Amino acid sequence: MADFDHFPVFFGYKEFITVYKKALFLASNFVYMIQYEALYNITYGLYIVTSGCKDKPAGFIANAAFQVTSEPPQFAVCCNKNNYSASIIRQSGMFGLSVLHKDASAELIGTFGYKSGKDINKFDQVAVKYTNSGLPLVIQDTLVVLEFKLVQEIDAGTHYIFIGELIATDIIDATAEPLTYAYYRKIKKGKAPKNAPTYIDESRLINTLTQNTPEQNNAHQYKCEVCGYLYTEDYAGAFDALGPNWVCPVCGVTKNEFIKI
Repeated sequence: MADFDHFPVFFGYKEFITVYKKALFLASNFVYMIQYEALYNITYGLYIVTSGCKDKPAGFIANAAFQVTSEPPQFAVCCNKNNYSASIIRQSGMFGLSVLHKDASAELIGTFGYKSGKDINKFDQVAVKYTNSGLPLVIQDTLVVLEFKLVQEIDAGTHYIFIGELIATDIIDATAEPLTYAYYRKIKKGKAPKNAPTYIDESRLINTLTQNTPEQNNAHQYKCEVCGYLYTEDYAGAFDALGPNWVCPVCGVTKNEFIKI
């Protein structure tokens, strides 16, 4: 720090030095705050990661999937340790990646994103192809499918990072646009499941977007107990008037899974 005692004396010098030293102290002890809204600006795609075989398939929705090397081409995917798929990938040593297109159905995303393979067979009502090794690949609402051999596993605390070497690809639809996580969140009003590496507890958000509350506009809100989607009557019409075939636009469950809040 500079030796201020040798500075020439001028009007307000002592006051200036006091303020300056306090500013330096505060700057050196400043604790940076995390604004979790900033994380929404990181770009992701939306994919279905699959593994296992026809008799024991597994799959989940992922947005943390990316290429890490070009030669050989290797990709990484993140998977929560509590996911049923994590154990299947580790056992089989194989996994696949289906790149979803922008108009992927809520039912497909809901099945693979908000339900567990321990409880249901996610592949029963979905278009699937099997590779020569028996790996299931979802081809419904998909642009391309990729097949990988597991070459490395990294323990990242709550998640595994699986790194796979690309061994085969297939183009399913060359005309559609890929679904991004930003589009899924902003347009489809989707939210990341709690097991996702990008999940953010809404209580941590500072600059949350506010809408008129039911108390302000006499409208009622209904919340999906599976994915958290909010249905507001003021914007979408009476909830009770929805037909029996109506489903949550995010996860695909019926209106019976909603509660009034």
